[in-house]
Amino acid sequence: MTHSGKKTVGITKQRIYTLRIAKLTLRTTLMSKQAKVLTAQEIRRVLDYVATRAHAERNRAMFLTMLYAMLRVKECAALRYADVLDAEGKIKTEIYLTAEQTKGSKGGTVFVSDKLRRELQAYVRAVPYKEITDKLFYSQKRPQTGWNSNTLCQYYHHLFKNCGIAGASSHSPRRSGITNLADKGVSVRVLQSICRHANISTTQAYIDVNDAMKRKAIELL
Repeated sequence: MTHSGKKTVGITKQRIYTLRIAKLTLRTTLMSKQAKVLTAQEIRRVLDYVATRAHAERNRAMFLTMLYAMLRVKECAALRYADVLDAEGKIKTEIYLTAEQTKGSKGGTVFVSDKLRRELQAYVRAVPYKEITDKLFYSQKRPQTGWNSNTLCQYYHHLFKNCGIAGASSHSPRRSGITNLADKGVSVRVLQSICRHANISTTQAYIDVNDAMKRKAIELL
């Protein structure tokens, strides 16, 4: 290899190293600005608030769907009745999301707990569909097409603000669900699969370590 060639390789390696450092810095910055993980008291505050407002059935079901199924805001906005109901009109135990409904380029399966199935069944009884292809969660301005990612993000911004919960956003229900499962001893590998993360480091970044978790950990010694 010529001197010129060695110099080119050196520059390339330096650029790769610089890029990696930049990515790590960006990841650290993003992690420091992650949405707040909601406490049990704050979750109850949200549910109590929506119960007193218009569209209470929709808002409760929508919030708990994002919390219990750990959905991204885009995925929640994209849900249709056909996605969650089986041929008998009952809530499915598993919801398949297409690539268009998810964040990435692949579809994925969302597991539905018994608790969430009961919530969604009550919602479907209270708010029945006109067409099975209707959006599961309607919006006042767009009743047929429902929410999109932007309008649902705005909704959660105002919801948490009205509930007096600082630092929370549309990503808080997903982070809260993941952290709660981690607190109950669910392994990161299982959480990675449930959350449909490509990298386990992404899942680890979602988990908010708090004092209660640390106290439980040291009691295991």
